[in-house]
Amino acid sequence: MVEELGLRERKKLQTERRVWRTALELFLERGFEKVSVQEIAAAADVSKMTVFNYYGSKEDLVLKPMEHHAGDAARAVRDRLRGESAVAAVCRQFVEMLELRDPSVGLCDQPEVLSIRRLIVETPALLLRAYANRMHGLQRLAEVLEEEAGGDRMDAQVAAGQIMAARNALINENHRRLLEGETADAVYPDAVAAAHRAFELVERGLGGYATRPAE
Repeated sequence: MVEELGLRERKKLQTERRVWRTALELFLERGFEKVSVQEIAAAADVSKMTVFNYYGSKEDLVLKPMEHHAGDAARAVRDRLRGESAVAAVCRQFVEMLELRDPSVGLCDQPEVLSIRRLIVETPALLLRAYANRMHGLQRLAEVLEEEAGGDRMDAQVAAGQIMAARNALINENHRRLLEGETADAVYPDAVAAAHRAFELVERGLGGYATRPAE
């Protein structure tokens, strides 16, 4: 029975991946808006209902595999080292992911990954969904901060907002440079330095940032 269940689960996973791969190929070839779910189902040799069993929406066919990264910052804080601040933990995790060239931090220059990024940037519905995923990540971080710090909910929201704003700005800059033709290896040293600067700015606070000189 266990072996039978294992086989069933493997087949379901294979089907899910086939649907996702088929959808991406069609989206990249013709554009997100010009491909219907019915066309994806036919090309993947499954029913339309099967597609929706695995992916709740058309946008999920692009973004669902990325959703588990929405909780990365929250996990970094929850699993941080003793004596390590929340900001330092998020920075350390981010730099580690840069070293791995993880797509979730914008430093993967594999052609397919870059093509998917272009697809997202060029498709309003996908951009909106990606923004929603980022907001979900912010909320998860705020919840962990509120729990860990035992403080005010608003304080946790403000702290999470600053941390995630820095993180997202870094990701966007990495994406920008790769989409302009630079390699991940070339961008990596700058990306690491920028991450340390950005999170240090959050750690110190913005009190002295961009202060206009007194006349």
